[in-house]
Amino acid sequence: MAWNEPGGGKNQDPWGGGGNNGNRGGKQGPPDLDEALRKLQDSLNGMFGGKKGGGDKGGNRGSGSGQGFPKAVLGIVALIIVAVWLFAAVYTVDEQEQAIVLRFGEYNRTVESGLHLYLPPFEKKFQRNVTQVRSYRQQGQMLTQDENIVEVPVAIQYRISNLENFILEVEDPETSLRHATESALRHVVGSTPMHQVLTEGREQMGVETTERLQRYLDNYNTGITVVQVNIESAQAPAAVQDAFDDVIRAREDEVRVRNQAESYANGVIPEARGQAQRLLEEANGYRDEVIARADGEAQRFNQLVTQYRLSPEVMRERMYIETLQDVMSNTSKILVSGGEGNNNLLYLPLDKLMQQGGNSGSGSASTSSGSLANDAANRQSQTSPRDARSRETR
Repeated sequence: MAWNEPGGGKNQDPWGGGGNNGNRGGKQGPPDLDEALRKLQDSLNGMFGGKKGGGDKGGNRGSGSGQGFPKAVLGIVALIIVAVWLFAAVYTVDEQEQAIVLRFGEYNRTVESGLHLYLPPFEKKFQRNVTQVRSYRQQGQMLTQDENIVEVPVAIQYRISNLENFILEVEDPETSLRHATESALRHVVGSTPMHQVLTEGREQMGVETTERLQRYLDNYNTGITVVQVNIESAQAPAAVQDAFDDVIRAREDEVRVRNQAESYANGVIPEARGQAQRLLEEANGYRDEVIARADGEAQRFNQLVTQYRLSPEVMRERMYIETLQDVMSNTSKILVSGGEGNNNLLYLPLDKLMQQGGNSGSGSASTSSGSLANDAANRQSQTSPRDARSRETR
């Protein structure tokens, strides 16, 4: 049977309240909260060495509890405060992080990785990841060197290099970074022509912007190191985009035509130079040949003069025969004399005979011409040079 069922025993209250006090006027109801609090207080007083609340009467309960209750509450509060303080004071710094500690608002120390302790509220710590590469993007309209407006999007990558400066020297270092980026980019774009900004000059602009931006950040002591500045594809404002596209296409056509002209020039100029060199070599060869031939003729003449001085008659006869042989070997006509006292001359037109032999048969013509030439040569050899000179004189 439950303790509070009707008809039950008088002393069935689990909270220990018997008699008239437990039933509160003879009526059964929910447990007495004051009695429960009293028992909890007695337990806490026993734990911390205080007096238990004595007396069975309700009027005497308050005397014991009034002395132990503040000490117990203060002990619990103190334990809670110490636990919360320890939880807040002990912290861990990862390998990628650093932390700086301020004591009474003044810089005290920089903390590396590991388990550490600081003293709040007298000390305050700031903990950041110093190896992570952060990035952000921004875009704006800027004026180029030739006074054209372009929209330039840029992506910045940076990291924290000096945590002390990052926290203490600048109130909002990332906002300062954005302003410095815009200033550096405007300076670089303002010093660059529009076609360089829109085409192949973006890489060089990125390098110049990185250098100038880093100088600004170092002057501000922001503790930020710029890793890279990427200038993305710039473009003209939307209102004049079509006109800019036409300009870009015209420049591309200009570059294409220039490349074609350079290709043609690269093909023609070496060929002309080769021909000029060949003509120079031929002229030099001809010059050397003429000089060598002239030197040879001069040396031969000197030798002939020497021999002529030794025997003039023999040299004159020999020179005459050689000259006559040279002249007669280049003619196609032969005149043969019959001898002394015979004025008949035999005319042999070898060129005509060779032409007729070519029409009738090359074999017979060559045989007849060869026999005729042999006969003429025999007769010529039988004729003395002196007779030949006399006939030439006649």
